[in-house]
Amino acid sequence: MGEDRMQRQRFERKYRISEPLALTIRDFLTTELEVDEFGAGHPQLSYPVHSLYLDSDDLETYWMTINGDRNRFKLRLRFYDDNPETPVFFEIKQRVDDIIMKQRAGVRKAAVPFILAGQLPEPDMMLSQQPKHLVAIQKFCELRQSLDAKPKVHVAYLREAWIHPDTDAVRVTFDRQVQGDAEPTIQFRTEMLRPVKPFRQEVILEIKFTDRFPDWLREMVETFDLVRCGAAKYCECVEQLGEEFLGAGLSRNLKARAMEHPSES
Repeated sequence: MGEDRMQRQRFERKYRISEPLALTIRDFLTTELEVDEFGAGHPQLSYPVHSLYLDSDDLETYWMTINGDRNRFKLRLRFYDDNPETPVFFEIKQRVDDIIMKQRAGVRKAAVPFILAGQLPEPDMMLSQQPKHLVAIQKFCELRQSLDAKPKVHVAYLREAWIHPDTDAVRVTFDRQVQGDAEPTIQFRTEMLRPVKPFRQEVILEIKFTDRFPDWLREMVETFDLVRCGAAKYCECVEQLGEEFLGAGLSRNLKARAMEHPSES
């Protein structure tokens, strides 16, 4: 991926909308924002996003969200394709009250199993030598170890992102075709065997801003009568896949499923 424009501390508002409304809102956004470089020139101005979520066997991070804990986090490994030469990003997404904070660091795919086993990455394994990226990996591993977190769910979608040309103060995204499947191993494949689609045909609109809510975005929300709601992709996928299925017996459950449906494996 190109230049890092990630908002490391921000506020978020989410809305579930129809595809026709998403296209209308896109037209509205063009007066203030521009499509980001990863979507420009692609169908639907979108690029694929894949995340492998790690959680404890009792799904502690899932329940933090379901219970509305004011201080909670998620652990995920984000990737964008099947190519073994492209990077994986260790990501911590943490909420403290209404503020969302993200830490992220990219590494070579081959380095991921060693890092999760407790080894610090060698410099040539890292995408960047900035100290904050090594700190992010160390923090990720500390949280993973504290939960004994393991791979649980692979979540994928198509993302259309709009950014301000001069600042990272505002970012608006449309996420389409959200799907998820159980995944108990460290594999970075884009294919899913039996995905659930928790939002069906709905588009997830997210408004992300670093300071006050801009007046022109407030106008957009009022003009299109948008109703703020929850849309946690990981949690929605867990609910549809089944909490018991994803617990301590995940590998065993998947093996049994493969035996029942050999054509899917």
